[in-house]
Parts: sequence; C-alpha cells; structure tokens
Amino acid sequence: MNRIDQLFKEKHHRVLNVYCTAGYPKLDSIQQVLASLQLRGADIVEIGMPYSDPLADGPVIQQSNMVALENGMSIPVLFEQLKNIRETIELPIILMGYMNPILQFGLEKFCKIAEEVGVDGIILPDLPMYEFETEYQQLFEKHGLRFIFLVTPETSEERIRKIDGLSSGFLYAVSSSSTTGNNKAIEDQEMYFKKLQDMKLKNPILVGFGIKDKSTFQSACQYTNGAIIGSAYIRALEHSMDIDLTTKEFLNAILH
Repeated sequence: MNRIDQLFKEKHHRVLNVYCTAGYPKLDSIQQVLASLQLRGADIVEIGMPYSDPLADGPVIQQSNMVALENGMSIPVLFEQLKNIRETIELPIILMGYMNPILQFGLEKFCKIAEEVGVDGIILPDLPMYEFETEYQQLFEKHGLRFIFLVTPETSEERIRKIDGLSSGFLYAVSSSSTTGNNKAIEDQEMYFKKLQDMKLKNPILVGFGIKDKSTFQSACQYTNGAIIGSAYIRALEHSMDIDLTTKEFLNAILH
C-alpha cells in the first residue's frame, strides 16, 4: 500500500506534513533533514525541487530555492541522494515542484525513478487539471504515485468536487489565495475549512500556507486532518548549526 494511504488509514487527526527544499541549507542536507523529521515527529515530508521561478512560493522558500540551485541541486542530484533513502526513512515522501524542469528531465523517466527511490506522491501547482486528466494521470498511477491538487478559498464547490475526484493521497487546502509563508490569519479561514469538512470529500485534507506555530497548527486541525508547514521550518534551518537540534526544537514547539 502507498505510504500516504497507509498513514491516513492509521491517523486521521493532527497529521503534520513538513516541507523542506532539496539542497538547502547545504547541497547534501536532505538525508539529515529527513532523518530528523522522522525522529522528531513529522508524519509526511514534502521535498521541494528547487526551480528559478517558483510561482506558488513566498520569499522564504524562493530564497531557499536560489540557495539550493547555487549549491548545485537538480533533479538528477536529488534522485541520487534519495537512492537508498528507504533503508532508513519510513515516512511518506512527496516531491513538490514545477512542470518545466520535470518536462526537461522527461516526465516518464521522472515517474519511473521516483517510484524506484520510494517517492509516494507528487505536487505540481502549475499542472492544469485538464492536462493532468487527459495526458498524465495514467502515468502517475502506473508508477504508484499519488497526485495532490491544491484548492483555495475561491475554488467553487463544483470544482472542489472535480479536483477531489482526480486527486489521490490528500487535498492540499491553501489557506488563502496568496503565496506560501504569508501572514494572513489562519483563524479567519474557519468558514472555509468547515465548508471543506461539510462537503465530505473522499480525500483527507491538509491545510497549507500560513501554518507556522502551535496555534496555527491547531486552528488548521480543528476542521481538517492536519497541516503543512514550510516557510517557518525553512527559516529555522537558515542559520542552523545542528539540523537535528533545530528540528527537535521546532517540532516540539508545534506538537507539544
């Protein structure tokens, strides 16, 4: 069974997905970051594949993308680093990125290697739903990769249901129609989260954008299955001298 499916079968509440940028803070940080996230209580890891024009990402993650690219991170390098990751890491792993570098790498090759190294799901914010359905869906399914779509407070109910039908793994509920790391109050989105809950969708729901501490995590979890933290963790790693200690302190402050 896919690790994302397995997780949600066993855990329905307070699921914590933590985003990290591949190649950040150093080119080879990913193994240490994954090990620390697993040890310190994360449920899912979302690895960002750095790109020079990350549309959905705010300044903190954009900056981490630039650093990672300067460090020499690329899709081939990331796959090489993940080659033996399943010997030690059991957490579900999601790759998040943008279509351009993946198409340059070759989508079929990308899906094949992702499956081989033990990736469980993919998030591509700039892949339109129609293209996914007509061109790519079968490819992701063939390689056992769950495909996660984003919904926003502006997404119509009809479209949410359509997206829910096409998504697998979980639905990524963007807390507001802005970029990651925004400072809009997550508490103000209660009606939106409740609407999603009341729709009784087939996929679990994780809230992202603006989740940064214990209170925002708890607010997101009130009506959904959990939340995604990205910019706040990247910020914590920026000046870290000890990735495991930083991760321990960061996750303890959120989960305990």
